[in-house]
Amino acid sequence: MADSRHSAHSPRARQIVGAARELLEKEGADALTMRHLADRIGIKAPSLYKHFRDKAAVEAELTALMLAELAETLEAAEAEAPGSLAALLGAYRAYALEHPNLYRLSTQKPLPRGVLPPGLEDRAAAPLFRHVRMDEHTARAAWAFAHGMVVLELDGRFPDDSDLAAAWRTGADAFSP
Repeated sequence: MADSRHSAHSPRARQIVGAARELLEKEGADALTMRHLADRIGIKAPSLYKHFRDKAAVEAELTALMLAELAETLEAAEAEAPGSLAALLGAYRAYALEHPNLYRLSTQKPLPRGVLPPGLEDRAAAPLFRHVRMDEHTARAAWAFAHGMVVLELDGRFPDDSDLAAAWRTGADAFSP
């Protein structure tokens, strides 16, 4: 069967990933089935397996896409406001809130490291690790703060009158040297 790391470069594989993303973003993860995906692009479901061995392979491509976009988002925030953890956290939050279903799909399961493009995970994390001499453990704690805040916000777990901007600033201040 095709390996998603290689087939993702074919026009059909890119079409499949694009349709999967659109389906995911519009209808959520439960709607992302191989049959629904095939219907969306007008092919028979078995044809998908020529490009992706299974749904997990499609999800891995979507995760790689999310990590690449997040890396670009964080790199842009870092370039715009060098050394600002608040800017990085704000960019992270904005990306996750703009793409909630892609974010959830990519962060709620173990990361498929074995099939991600080499260096992609490190690239996505690099802006945080470069932040003002932040050590590895503090950077991971800051990421956990951001991820937790985003998930709670996406899940509607904060009271309506919560000042989330203040909570994000407090978190950024707590992790800044």
